[in-house]
Amino acid sequence: MSETSWLAVKRGDAPLLVSIPHTGTDLVGLDDRFVTTWLARRDTDWWIDKLYDFAEGLGATVVRTSVSRSVIDVNRDPSGASLYPGQATTELCPTTTFDGDALYKVEHQPDADEINRRRVAYFEPYHAALESEISRLRALHPKIVLYDCHSIRSVMPRLFDGRLPVFNLGTNDGTSTDPVLQDKVAAIMAGTGRPWVVNGRFKGGWITRHHGRPSEGVHALQMELANRGYMLEPEGKGEPSNWPVPYDAEFSAPIRATLTDILKTALAWAGN
Repeated sequence: MSETSWLAVKRGDAPLLVSIPHTGTDLVGLDDRFVTTWLARRDTDWWIDKLYDFAEGLGATVVRTSVSRSVIDVNRDPSGASLYPGQATTELCPTTTFDGDALYKVEHQPDADEINRRRVAYFEPYHAALESEISRLRALHPKIVLYDCHSIRSVMPRLFDGRLPVFNLGTNDGTSTDPVLQDKVAAIMAGTGRPWVVNGRFKGGWITRHHGRPSEGVHALQMELANRGYMLEPEGKGEPSNWPVPYDAEFSAPIRATLTDILKTALAWAGN
């Protein structure tokens, strides 16, 4: 295992690389710049690291950052270009929450120099770690799967209409992976009887789009889970009194079983 104060890489030798970019809650000393620290952490992908902690037992390599996405979002285009032109989204260094609430006190909005500092300090090392592990695993296997783990609240009017499906698979409209693998994962989602979609509102962020190179044997998938699929999600935005809810292993067990099936299927496909 390789680990710094904020970046952890747990190495396995199976043809599977699991990326966990949004479970971090560390505000890296910038606490006083945010309107509140709770607001700065509200959009965290809560408990996704716990939900997928079985991946190491499958021989997967896991890369995770403990830095909050409110400090810098390692799943955004580093140029600042929107991954979803014409749709509401958040920036490389977000200035608002998903609901549009201001994250920073007026006098502490990150300027270009501060954004660049964070990009060099946190964004670039995260992606360098992914590239390093991709290269290592490709030296061992003809093809590998990069699986990017995410979650979001089920209802987010600023970002999408209605309730989000429980399973949201993104492959950048089929360009980041082989269609055979995409179809295998889609079949598992369909078999759960729960709402699912492929390349709907979430088609994959920068991690999927940048690192997914099927012609080079790197097949990238993003899985965005609606929170209600694995936690007792409250109605509305969530408040300090009820968000986040504690991790409930019993409640999350069914979706965890499905995710285990998905990763095992990806491994079997990569090994053929």
